[in-house]
Amino acid sequence: MGETVLEIRDLTFGYSREKLLYRNFSLILRRGEIVTILGPSGSGKSTLFELIAGNLTPMAGTIERAPFSQVFQDPYSSFHPTYTILEQIGDVADTSGIGALCGQMGFEEGLLRKHPHELSGGQLQRASILRALLMRPRLLLADEPTSALDNLIQLDVMKLLLKTLDSVGILMITHDRDLAKWCSDRIVEL
Repeated sequence: MGETVLEIRDLTFGYSREKLLYRNFSLILRRGEIVTILGPSGSGKSTLFELIAGNLTPMAGTIERAPFSQVFQDPYSSFHPTYTILEQIGDVADTSGIGALCGQMGFEEGLLRKHPHELSGGQLQRASILRALLMRPRLLLADEPTSALDNLIQLDVMKLLLKTLDSVGILMITHDRDLAKWCSDRIVEL
């Protein structure tokens, strides 16, 4: 296995001390792995990503992570409405190689010059994944990365994500148990 890109040790967190979402939770993710988090709504899946990203502070425990990028479940909330897709990708990532990656993802390069509201949900989610990959992370946090895509595009995008495993480790949230079984090295149920 590759280098460790995420190490969570003895994480304890809750929005109140009476009702903890995590108690002494530990997880190690290495480059080359996909670990999927499954669980019902309210079980703390998205909260875990917020903790990893540093947006929330654990009550106890440690989280060490490599440089990361995120793919959000709702792509419309992750893009500014008044800038083109290319402008927004260029703000955070090196866009060299963007044409080849667009081709691999089945994403028309001309869509990069459009504004978010001019794209379908599936197109915008592919743009979100494109942006995340161009940031060259070592850890990719993917919150329902294919939920806005039809089945054929979903398969293509997951195959593309699997091809990136030589350089990243992926922590994914999904409600799709079949997808998790198909692509995951490990599944953590909350």
